[in-house]
Amino acid sequence: MDAPLPTTPAPRLRRPGWRDPRLVIGVVLVACSVALGTWAVQSGRTTVGVYATTRAVVPGEPLAASDLTVVQAALPGHDGAYLLEAAELPADAVVLRAVGAGELVPVSALGRGGDLGARPVAVPTGAGLSSAVVPGALVDLWFVPAVRSGLGEPRLLAEQLVVSEVADSGGGLAPGGARAVHVLVPSPALPDVLAALGADGTMNVVPVPGLGS
Repeated sequence: MDAPLPTTPAPRLRRPGWRDPRLVIGVVLVACSVALGTWAVQSGRTTVGVYATTRAVVPGEPLAASDLTVVQAALPGHDGAYLLEAAELPADAVVLRAVGAGELVPVSALGRGGDLGARPVAVPTGAGLSSAVVPGALVDLWFVPAVRSGLGEPRLLAEQLVVSEVADSGGGLAPGGARAVHVLVPSPALPDVLAALGADGTMNVVPVPGLGS
């Protein structure tokens, strides 16, 4: 009869104690994960008061308190790029580029009148003005010579001009009447535009699709 094989008792698993380094490391890792998650959530919820426009503001217009409202926005790392509620509205500030209604006000869009580099010019138009030509829109300005003038083909005078105002040129309110579109013309283009206004022909204001407000 064969002798029974010797048996080795199975080792018992012991619960790790508080002094076990593996347990300590695990607790530290869990605590770090919770702290990091909490920090990320809180950072994402942190907002600041930022000024936004209540209407479309075009270049050259002064920016008044009545044109602004305060909204809460999350701007991680970009607080200095926009006009914050805590900042004082610059005195005599004008807008240097078009700012749409409801848009946060960029600090870079503010300046003084002398910084604008463009002048408003009233361009008379007929009754066929596009409905897309509104304050803040971008337009191209064309000159179409009269046939009898012999001045040649239509030519582009200036591109992507900002419309500052659309007004009835005669002061009347009759629908379909002649209107004047006030556009901001950069100083280098002023001589050509003013010469065309005095020439024998017509000026056409053509909206630029997808640009402007």
